[in-house]
Amino acid sequence: MSVRPTNVRWLVVALLAGLVFLAHFNRVSISVAANAHLIGPGRLSAEQMGLVYSAFLLVYTLGMLPGGYLLDRAGPRRAMAVMAVGLGVWSALTGVLGWTGLGVAALFVPLLVIRGLAGAMSVPLHPGAARAVSLWVPPGERSTANGTVTAGALVGIALTYPVFGWLMDGFGWPAAFVVCGAALALLGVGWYALAADNPEEHRWTNAAERELVTAAGAPPPRARATLGETVGLLCNRSLVLLTLSYGALGYMQYLFFYWIEFYFGTELKLPESESRRAAFIVMMASAVGMLLGGRVADHLGRALGSRAGNRVVAVTGMGLSAGFSLCGVAATDPNAVVAWFALGLGALGLCEGIFWTTAPLLAPRNGGLACALVNTGGNGVGMLAPVVTPLLGQAYGWTTAVAVACAVCFAGGLLWFGIHDRLPSNGDEGE
Repeated sequence: MSVRPTNVRWLVVALLAGLVFLAHFNRVSISVAANAHLIGPGRLSAEQMGLVYSAFLLVYTLGMLPGGYLLDRAGPRRAMAVMAVGLGVWSALTGVLGWTGLGVAALFVPLLVIRGLAGAMSVPLHPGAARAVSLWVPPGERSTANGTVTAGALVGIALTYPVFGWLMDGFGWPAAFVVCGAALALLGVGWYALAADNPEEHRWTNAAERELVTAAGAPPPRARATLGETVGLLCNRSLVLLTLSYGALGYMQYLFFYWIEFYFGTELKLPESESRRAAFIVMMASAVGMLLGGRVADHLGRALGSRAGNRVVAVTGMGLSAGFSLCGVAATDPNAVVAWFALGLGALGLCEGIFWTTAPLLAPRNGGLACALVNTGGNGVGMLAPVVTPLLGQAYGWTTAVAVACAVCFAGGLLWFGIHDRLPSNGDEGE
């Protein structure tokens, strides 16, 4: 009688999803606290808080490539534990500022420093999670696993508004930061105790599960390439196209993340409570799309092959996202706008998992760095959306601003015709 594989790999995926959930919850909570307690007369200006948000994103993006280089040497178990404990500590210290007795107006510089350091600690989050999936999950299940992990981010973002708001109302904003930061740090300790870099090193896996993963061609757990060889990833044509495509997806995502609630309130004239409800619906639609997209990609991969399946998901998902979003900005009824935007971000979510599945395949010896390069593109291009969108909206109208994002998104999907996610016969790197 054959022995069934254990399912420790799915415990690892569940832990990763929890880490991503709490990390994004702690990342977005600063904007919820700012809107309720930090921005206003005698406190901090909106422009100052914008700089605080940008400090996180800037350090996070600049640290991505060196962080990916170190990730390949430390392994995802250590990297994700450091991320969770570090981000948890800096999130908690954000709240401790409120107990220092300083006025809110005096917190600008401390917030810049603390949130910048929080951005630095967040660097391993998505590359580390994708690297862990590539080491733990066979290729036929990886898009499902990556879709589950990335869906945790959107659920975390969506729940931050009601849950963190409830914590602030009940215990005050400083205590809310401390509680949420401590929860992430504790989960990081739990991850380190329960996870391993790969099935071969975990005490709970059996021979059947180890064979399932390694027989499917899982890459080696640690990179030994030189720095010069990792710089050579920039000559990997498929990886560069994947990075640009993820940048296009990031531009579309960041437009929704930063401006959707503003659009509902300013353009549609919805009350604040209705704007938040509508934003919650749109964000949850993206999470559902990520969960479904992973399963669809794995199914198509088995039927059509990995390259063709991922291409179908990318071109279809990003194309539909552009079309649905254009319908949303053209609609006038608020319920129709919410529905179209939910479909648009949900369709975009379908594509998320395939990026994190494909990046490690294109550079198996430096999978963490490959994921970091892709994430650099996503954040680097994505950061343009918060700035460019209002400028285009003021100059040419919001329809034009959204149409530009839709064109970028559609073009990003077409880039997948040049991406080859099958490894060549020498087993090192893709084209």
